[in-house]
Amino acid sequence: QVQLVESGGGSVQAGGSLRLSCQASGRTFSIYAMGWFRQAPGKEREFVAANSRSGITTKYADSVKGRFTISRDDAKNTAYLQMNSLNPEDTAVYYCAARGGVVVNTRPDEYDYWGQGTQVTVSS
Repeated sequence: QVQLVESGGGSVQAGGSLRLSCQASGRTFSIYAMGWFRQAPGKEREFVAANSRSGITTKYADSVKGRFTISRDDAKNTAYLQMNSLNPEDTAVYYCAARGGVVVNTRPDEYDYWGQGTQVTVSS
């Protein structure tokens, strides 16, 4: 199995930026397709971004297109979510996830492994 640990969350003013990192261990990172999800208080977990096993193909939620960028560095066993132009609606716990597949997937129930989450709070 693979273990995922998110970091990089925190509090930021609206319009600011954060970069989340997801460090993987346990097995070879390059065999997994990766995704990012978030969950706000009282809300369902929602899709944010995902990439394929190769990292070439990406998919974003409409709410974050043009502001967030997903990437991965297999040499460092790390996935990233660069978040720019943050607004209060982005406030949530962010989770990275991995699946033993090749193509991108936006469904949380299709992912096999999850990190513990990192809090992102955006103030106006």
